[in-house]
Amino acid sequence: MLIGYDRTEIEFTPEKGRVIGVFEPNPIKAERTGAEAVEYALDHPIGDVKLEEKVRPGQKTVIIASDITRPMPSAVALPPIADRLRSAGVEYSDITVVFGLGSHRKHTEEEKKYLAGDLYGKVECIDSDPDDTVRLGVTAAGTPVDIFRRVAEADFVIATGNIEYHYFAGYSGGAKAIMPGVSTPEAIQCNHKMMTMPGSYAGNIMSPVRQDIEEAAAMLGVDYILNAVLDEHKRIVYAVAGDVTSAHREGVKFLDGLYRIPITRRADIVVVSAGGYPKDQNMYQAQKALDNAKHAVRPGGTVIWLAGCKEGTGSARFEEWMTSFTPDEMIENIKKKFKLGAHKAAAVAMVMKKADIYLVSELDAAFVEKMGFKPFVSLDEAYAAAIARHGENASVYIMPYGGSTLPIYEGE
Repeated sequence: MLIGYDRTEIEFTPEKGRVIGVFEPNPIKAERTGAEAVEYALDHPIGDVKLEEKVRPGQKTVIIASDITRPMPSAVALPPIADRLRSAGVEYSDITVVFGLGSHRKHTEEEKKYLAGDLYGKVECIDSDPDDTVRLGVTAAGTPVDIFRRVAEADFVIATGNIEYHYFAGYSGGAKAIMPGVSTPEAIQCNHKMMTMPGSYAGNIMSPVRQDIEEAAAMLGVDYILNAVLDEHKRIVYAVAGDVTSAHREGVKFLDGLYRIPITRRADIVVVSAGGYPKDQNMYQAQKALDNAKHAVRPGGTVIWLAGCKEGTGSARFEEWMTSFTPDEMIENIKKKFKLGAHKAAAVAMVMKKADIYLVSELDAAFVEKMGFKPFVSLDEAYAAAIARHGENASVYIMPYGGSTLPIYEGE
């Protein structure tokens, strides 16, 4: 078996008697891919009429797109949307693409060009600005709904993005383009601090974090969405369009059919890879795979985490928390005051509370130990140590695409 690690693949041949499952995407045939899937979704909207039948000439229209850190192939999805708007009489001068930065850095012009594809130069392409917002209200959970002015004052708002599992919002996509996409750090922190609440976990559509996100988006009023599901190679294999909630839920169903893995028992050992570069270029990015693995390991078990991390931890605040606090302290600190960057450290801490983590990486061993992990230079070495800890009859799960596949224990 080959498992992705950095820019290469590691050969792994564990004894078959110990391996009780290998989690790969479920075999679902994609009837359409890429732009064809997008066009089909726009021709078959869910919970709404076709986009070109809803928008009106002269309406100032905003298309919210994912930023460069997200895998959504916007260059494929945005032009068909603009074509529909144009066919309805909306001029290019009335269309603005807003890249939802959330808490991320601004784009370079080259990055905007890459994201917008053929639309670049035809329509205005701008980043969201947290310093220029309109307050639309406050959610029941106390989250201020501060939305980028160009979005808040638009006549017609279209949200785009990809649907995947999110480790505390349940799923990405849908209303998430609004919160955190075009919101403010203050609002994002208020929303994300609910990550430690019961129900805030991957695959739960009723996550309190997502419910708060959808309440915020309802205050704005999202007129249309185009969401996509991607395969492990980040290719669009399914798309939905239409109502912000109804269409999103159909996309969630497809995602579950592709990546949700029901299990009836948890294993002593889980071997998980983020999938190799670029998903494991730093620890901050590779964390998602570790979080998915926690659902498959038994309490007191061992997770062998393959993540090259040649670029280090990926976040100064994440690194500070990982090297300064115990798992208990991280969890308690994030409850008292949510801090972006530190929130991923708290998520890692919750895995550390459940299982030992053996990290196979390029990081210095002493540094790895300071973060509370056991360092290893090879998968074989880490696996031998895990077997020595749990015994010859240890059970093993393997997750070669840990960032995508989500094991769900049926006892929960």
